[in-house]
Amino acid sequence: MASLFKKKTVDDIIKEQSKELRGTQRQITRDRAALEKQEKQMEAEIKKMAKSGNKEACKILAKQLVQLRKQKNRTYAVSSKVTSMSTQTKVMNSQMKMAGAMSTTAKTMQAVNKKMDPQKTLKTMQDFQKENMKMGMTEEMINDTLDDIFDESGDEEESQGIVNQVLDEIGIEISGKMVRAPAAGKSLPSAAASSKTSATISDEEIERQLRALGVD
Repeated sequence: MASLFKKKTVDDIIKEQSKELRGTQRQITRDRAALEKQEKQMEAEIKKMAKSGNKEACKILAKQLVQLRKQKNRTYAVSSKVTSMSTQTKVMNSQMKMAGAMSTTAKTMQAVNKKMDPQKTLKTMQDFQKENMKMGMTEEMINDTLDDIFDESGDEEESQGIVNQVLDEIGIEISGKMVRAPAAGKSLPSAAASSKTSATISDEEIERQLRALGVD
């Protein structure tokens, strides 16, 4: 019951008009088909009267045929007009929808602009940029520190490996060397032990070979 008193929208009105225009177009097509049928019948009648020699009847039928063809041509003009009206209605509907969408968008933009504080927004963006830069610098410092740690660890291992290789080449085990090395504050090794070590290979010789290999 409420639907009977419901106010029609623009879309509803346009749908009704389009429906009426389509009905009119179909009626025009049917009228044209009927006129074409009459035209063929009249042409056949004129031929029949011409064969029978009835000139007066031929003249009358010929005039009627001319009027009928004019009427048929008018149906094409009317059909074209109806099609144009239908197209214009659809274009107007599209324009109205576009205008409605623009109006809604404008209202939304106005509401957003009222709530948005340009100075506050600018400050927020600047704070974000500053904190982002701080984070980048912190991350870079951490990465550099980690790189230094791993690089130093690798250099130490590489240096130790070179020392071990050199000591292996001159026939001395580093573990034995460290054990025989005198501790700070303790007495020096005996002359016999020093003489024995010198007989094997002197410390100066070891240091010379290490310098020659580039190991300090």
